[in-house]
Amino acid sequence: MAEAVAQSGSPAPAPRDNAILIGHEAAERSFVDAWRSGRLAHAWLITGPRGIGKATLAFRCARFVLAEGSGGADRGEIPEGLALAPDHPVFRRVASGGHTDLLVAERGLDDKGRRRAEIVVDEIRAVNRFLALTPGEGAWRVAIVDSADELNRNAANALLKLLEEPPTRTLFLLVGHAPARLPATILSRCRRLALRPLPDEAFAAVLTAVAPTLAAEDVRGLARLAEGSPGRALALAEQGGLALYRELIRLLEELPALDVRALHRLGDRMSGRDGIELFRTLADLLTWWLGRLVETGARGEESGEGAGQGTEVVPGEAALRRRFLACRDLDQWVGVWEKLGHLFARAEAVNLEPKQVLLNAFHALQQAARA
Repeated sequence: MAEAVAQSGSPAPAPRDNAILIGHEAAERSFVDAWRSGRLAHAWLITGPRGIGKATLAFRCARFVLAEGSGGADRGEIPEGLALAPDHPVFRRVASGGHTDLLVAERGLDDKGRRRAEIVVDEIRAVNRFLALTPGEGAWRVAIVDSADELNRNAANALLKLLEEPPTRTLFLLVGHAPARLPATILSRCRRLALRPLPDEAFAAVLTAVAPTLAAEDVRGLARLAEGSPGRALALAEQGGLALYRELIRLLEELPALDVRALHRLGDRMSGRDGIELFRTLADLLTWWLGRLVETGARGEESGEGAGQGTEVVPGEAALRRRFLACRDLDQWVGVWEKLGHLFARAEAVNLEPKQVLLNAFHALQQAARA
């Protein structure tokens, strides 16, 4: 799978130089309509699942405002969408990070050159200094915060002050994966623009545009694993996530019997620095599958023969879910899901040995799968 992405000729472009956004035309239309009305909100919170295109949309909005607001777009009427051609001067300067009227606040580097876990107040103070300057290329200045969920308390308070008294012709674009984590005071000062998971047709168009060598079956499988998020699908493709998921399902189908040799072989692949990402991907996939088990059990979607087959990534998943739900009460599966979620979080926090964590996780699943 990683080979397929590599052979496509180019990895997924970064949001600042991505000229393509498929499936979010309604969101673009809302922004353009607000611009046309002359009453553009000074702050927008772009929400939705990770990898769905929120940052890409933020940069499209920024380029649009910087081009249209400067009078540099001599195309007559205001365009229907936000797209600028990649050879447009504003597009090129934004892509290179050289546009003087755009600033991006994100997690910076610490003293050891490592990416911080949160956006600190210094990043927002830089935004404050930026907004104190006169626009260098046009009438508008744009600040993107990616992502707002990662603001620490001091940074959030500093941003709130800017949102409360914004300079004229200033646009804030906040990317939010989990807006419930943001202070209500920030939420109340932003217009929300919610992006939804892409329908299958739009999802396939995005994925095949970036990785045209992916087989149609793999595109369908990634669409279900990523739940309509192209960014997550591409990350899974690069990590071999679809093959890993199939391997995971084979191990689950053996339960309550346990293929010890296969499990140990899988655990051995997680040793060393390269194995850490594999472990994280597997932990994410297993937690996701258990979440699906709990969700479908709560909704009663697996009660009939053939139920759930339309959402299978691997043939036989629906039958596996039915078997698991028949051997334990739903509340007990909720407990297993939560237990493994805590186990994987603790493994990440204190650097537990991945293979042992995997063995412990499957021991808990083996106990639960016994009728």
